[in-house]
Amino acid sequence: MAIRALNVDDRTVWDRLWHGYQTFYEVSIAPEVSNTTFARLIDPAEPMHGALALQGSEPVGLAHFIYHRSTWTSGDYCYLQDLFVDSTHRGRGLGRQLIEHVYETARAAGSPRVHWLTHETNTDAMLLYDRVADRSGFVQYRKI
Repeated sequence: MAIRALNVDDRTVWDRLWHGYQTFYEVSIAPEVSNTTFARLIDPAEPMHGALALQGSEPVGLAHFIYHRSTWTSGDYCYLQDLFVDSTHRGRGLGRQLIEHVYETARAAGSPRVHWLTHETNTDAMLLYDRVADRSGFVQYRKI
């Protein structure tokens, strides 16, 4: 198993994993938004980044993370926005490896925090999250 940065040649495999992620969360993201997202993920000028988990040479998981400002620190925080491992490859430590990759990348960038959200029904993932991070106690609210 290996983790590597997403690159321009990964569009086809990224599309497959991205659609798997959307299926898992029962959402449908417009193709033009997905096009913009992929372009941002591979643009070195953007604060968005992507990584792929590989089983051999086959991409089987992804992580998207974004650096953003905070009023609580002078360094940028790192938001792990999307984490997905293909269902046929779960339970092999790939999710943990993707999170560790984001931790290492954020640390190298000087980020003092990596944080993320998950749906309260995503109990399988929360078993992992509870082992690799601390729950903040915050509740998300949103509108619009």
